[in-house]
Amino acid sequence: MKMKKTLTAIALGFGILAGAGNAQAAGSGPKPPTVDWSFNGIFGTYDRAALQRGFQVFRNVCAACHSLDLVAFRNLEAIGYSEDEVKAIASSYEVQDGPDDSGEMFNRPATPADHWPSPFPNAKAAAAANGGAAPPDLSLITKARGAGGDSALRVSLFHPGGFPLGADYVHALLTGYKENPPEGFDLPAGKYYNEYFPGHAISMAPPLGEGIVEYEDGTAATPEQMSTDVTTFLAWAAEPELEHRKNLGIKVILFLLVLTAMLYALKRKIWSDVH
Repeated sequence: MKMKKTLTAIALGFGILAGAGNAQAAGSGPKPPTVDWSFNGIFGTYDRAALQRGFQVFRNVCAACHSLDLVAFRNLEAIGYSEDEVKAIASSYEVQDGPDDSGEMFNRPATPADHWPSPFPNAKAAAAANGGAAPPDLSLITKARGAGGDSALRVSLFHPGGFPLGADYVHALLTGYKENPPEGFDLPAGKYYNEYFPGHAISMAPPLGEGIVEYEDGTAATPEQMSTDVTTFLAWAAEPELEHRKNLGIKVILFLLVLTAMLYALKRKIWSDVH
């Protein structure tokens, strides 16, 4: 009887959480569409072509306002760039170094070991240049928004109704701008309407437009394509170890299955005389 009451209380607790999650999701606007990412699931991997296209979008569009503090130039080799290509990309940027012998800081061309340079010297300068709202660092943005890159588990305990998570949220945000807000919606001055952003009034102007980037592989740079590609790149930036982790997990599972089979066979052999 006591166990039954405990289970009932647990079920009630989950019901309350579910209601709260659904209410929060409903209050935040339409649920973002679920994208069939190549890196979803236990066998999912990153699409290298999409990663390189996404890097082009970040480099030519997002990097004007957003930093990528946790990614070094040399990390780009993991998405398919050669060592020489990484050196060429790095050398096209300058980073601050020093102090020199006279105690002064100086700028020099970046090397593959350097991290991606921030577009602003500090957070206050970033906020001043963007209407008072400092653009966030994008290194962990898909994780910060929920499920992160590996979104095989689509919902969490506190948002069982499917609150916008991870890569789906970032993709939806980039494609969720509307030229005109719904009738009756009071859009503050200097804000833009986005149906997937909490509160719908976002400071960031629509960043992607038709053909704003010319893809090196000839892919048509539509807003939908660019949104998908840059989200894939940002998912990789947040979880570059995803593929290694999955491969290791599969090996561990296979090992445990074989070990279990061996232990079961050993058990039957040891106890065969008893039966």
